Amino acid sequence: MKDTLTRICELQPAYSSRNTPEMQERGRLVRQTLAQEIREIEGPLTEALGPFGGDFLVEASDGSGNKGQLPWVRFCSERMSPKPTDGFYVVLHFSTDGSGVNIAIGCNSSKLCNGYSIILPPEEIDQRTEWAYGVVRDAFGTLEPFTDTNDFGATLRLPKSFERASALVKKVPVSEIDDAAMSSLLVEAALRLQAIYAAQREGRDLTPADQVELELLRVVRPAVRVASSQGYGLTVAERNAVELRAMMLAETWLREQGYKPKDTSASKPYDFEATRDGETLFVEVKGTMSDRADAIAMTHGEVALHREAKGRTALILVTGIGLDKASAEPAATAGELEALVGWDIDSWELTPKVYRVARASA
Repeated sequence: MKDTLTRICELQPAYSSRNTPEMQERGRLVRQTLAQEIREIEGPLTEALGPFGGDFLVEASDGSGNKGQLPWVRFCSERMSPKPTDGFYVVLHFSTDGSGVNIAIGCNSSKLCNGYSIILPPEEIDQRTEWAYGVVRDAFGTLEPFTDTNDFGATLRLPKSFERASALVKKVPVSEIDDAAMSSLLVEAALRLQAIYAAQREGRDLTPADQVELELLRVVRPAVRVASSQGYGLTVAERNAVELRAMMLAETWLREQGYKPKDTSASKPYDFEATRDGETLFVEVKGTMSDRADAIAMTHGEVALHREAKGRTALILVTGIGLDKASAEPAATAGELEALVGWDIDSWELTPKVYRVARASA
């Protein structure tokens, strides 16, 4: 691998969008030689990917049509990232000045739309990379050794988006390229990718609204293959454990604020009726294993309540709930609580996703 990586770095300063002799050589090395050399260390990489190593995939590209400024080789779980335009993966990029190889754990920076590749908005890419930082930091306690900048010297729009989507980077200077060191770093990257995949499996990258929408999609269109990050799905017992954890934290918070909460979740379109100083607050609780809750799912009755009783309702969001599946009965733990008292539902964007379509009476 050392000779291949070194030679690709040597060819990088000769970049041209045309199929010059240098670009032809670089293309062969990237697409064929290097891709095959990564496949040859499949064993330790799949072991590092753990339960996501069974469908190990290696892909490479030096550009489609015109030659790319940042050729790449990536590996991943095919189910979790069936295409470079979907999901997270480990990818090797080469600095444009030939100074080194960048091992990155990143995500897609574009998506396919009507047969064309559309670059994602910067804020969407940033949201996903910041989420990945948090997952790795939680799992490993540090981002080391993937703490280098994601500046590979790109000047063109698509390659710049590749840089932005590289969440965690370790740059290996040409003088330090070594077969054993590179293999070790790729294994370390695979371990972190496994942590990201595991978090996706739990739905931590999806909003509660995304999760509900996906579950509905599985029911109404079971033949549709959901994408990698859409592996979210809890059993009834697991879902109940998450909901009970959120309710418990919400009730504790309400009591700490001086309210007397009454659980009304079984009979009303809200979860608690909380009284304090002669006033009543109608409280809706949403609990999720997701790390974010900037979009939630609500029933027609819940929406109507928050509009009709505006100023007298509250939305309590509990994110990051953990789930211990080792015991016979799943147990939910942790959770970060955010209370929006006097929540104005109309300050959020309401988007109808599902309609109840009933046959008209004769």
